[in-house]
Amino acid sequence: MKIIRSKNKLKRLIANEKNLGFVPTMGAIHKGHLSLIKKSIFECNKTIVTIFINKPQFNKKADFKKYPRILKKDISILKKTEIDYLYLPKNNQIYPEGRNKKIKIDSFSKKLCGKFRPGHFEAVVDVVYRFIKIIKPNKIYFGKKDMQQLILINNFIYVNKIKVKVIGCKTIREKNGIASSSRNILLSIREKKIASKIYKMIKTKKERLISYEVSVESIKKKVYQIGVDKIEYIKIFNINSFLKPFNKKLNYKIFISYYLGKTRLIDNF
Repeated sequence: MKIIRSKNKLKRLIANEKNLGFVPTMGAIHKGHLSLIKKSIFECNKTIVTIFINKPQFNKKADFKKYPRILKKDISILKKTEIDYLYLPKNNQIYPEGRNKKIKIDSFSKKLCGKFRPGHFEAVVDVVYRFIKIIKPNKIYFGKKDMQQLILINNFIYVNKIKVKVIGCKTIREKNGIASSSRNILLSIREKKIASKIYKMIKTKKERLISYEVSVESIKKKVYQIGVDKIEYIKIFNINSFLKPFNKKLNYKIFISYYLGKTRLIDNF
């Protein structure tokens, strides 16, 4: 594994790669990241991972400051994988002239997380596009836990005819059912138990929720009873209706966002 901090050096190293897989991360490497890396290694000749905590996508300065930063541990974990390159850029390498506030993305960005985090998805798509232009990968890998993000990035790449294939990978969960996330580090033992109960409860109710045998309001009440501090949303969407090109098949997902203390968790089922 080569660790690279220079954008120009990276470009020289990967200039002639014909089948390059790319896994973008913000660090705090977990099982979800490792599953993306494993898939990239299996499908591509070479794999590059980036660690870059993208400040513009944070709506609150406090969230940016408390985001887990464990670079030494991350490097130690990644050395045990078979990745070829780890790129650790500084902010001025990614934003030499500042961020693009005029980037155009799909209107799906205004729903779910986008409703509560204005500008978040624009910032995510902007930074991903910047990395794509630097790395020029053949495939880029994202987890389906961040389903809205995955759809928006995929749509942006499709609409703008960018030559990279977006690979959505299944959500990896802990033994207790919680979706693997860098934010799990911030949870207490009690909070992890609450998150686990919410996952198991909604999973058992999924089919009845989708068929309207059980109301969303009744699920919200149960989520609060389990011990959540705040619910941002519980929504049901046919995700295929947001895909480009449009997919006629029905694929209903239940989306949830809630707070345990000051930690915000999202999931979909």
